[in-house]
Amino acid sequence: MGISSVCYQVIMAANYTQVCWVEKLYLNFTQIKKALMSAYLNSILYIIDIHIKYFTRVNVMNEFELLVMTSEAWLNTVLQDFSTFLIDHAANERKASAMALSMLTHYPDRTQLVTAMTDLAIEELNHFRQVIKLIQDNNIELQSDVKDPYIMQLRDNIRSGRDNYFLDRLLVASIVEKRGSERFALLATGLTDAKLQHFYQNLAKSESKHYLLFLELAYVYFSVDDVVPRLKELLKIESEIIVKLPLRSALH
Repeated sequence: MGISSVCYQVIMAANYTQVCWVEKLYLNFTQIKKALMSAYLNSILYIIDIHIKYFTRVNVMNEFELLVMTSEAWLNTVLQDFSTFLIDHAANERKASAMALSMLTHYPDRTQLVTAMTDLAIEELNHFRQVIKLIQDNNIELQSDVKDPYIMQLRDNIRSGRDNYFLDRLLVASIVEKRGSERFALLATGLTDAKLQHFYQNLAKSESKHYLLFLELAYVYFSVDDVVPRLKELLKIESEIIVKLPLRSALH
């Protein structure tokens, strides 16, 4: 074999090796590109999913309205015997604080709930202290607790079973706080004392935040498909209870 023939074969072999290397590199690049595109698309889909869930929750929360509004007759009943209302109000704030403590002790593994309920218990106890001051300033004597028929009837509709019970407790608490916010706001419009009016306006804002807190916790631990239908059911139940309850100088 001549020198020129050997050189030709060496050159061809080198070129083949180079072509194989380039093809291998291209294949690797193609695989990397596909992997990156897949990761990118997954990231985009994840972000879209998060936004859908967020805006779904926001829309649901915005649609959370009581089915029956409090009547003027309730307001007139409270204004005619405001001392009795204050006693009941104090009891409700104390019970709300105790309920928050009960929730966090019942579900110690729910970190977000424990943190939220700790803060809520302190806030509600502070409200209790403020109402007690109003009672003492007006020389009103505290009385023994009276069972709240509104709360009792709502509790009768809480389902059994760990998950159902947990969800219903959150939603019932949210509805109760929503009703409290609505009634405190209404009461503020009927009060003539500027300080009392300001006090109940602030309480209405606090209760509004509380109802959203319980609703958001429901969405933290349960899906929209679990929360929405049950919330609608409980709102209907609550409206039926409100309509049937006799008027009394009490929050509920």
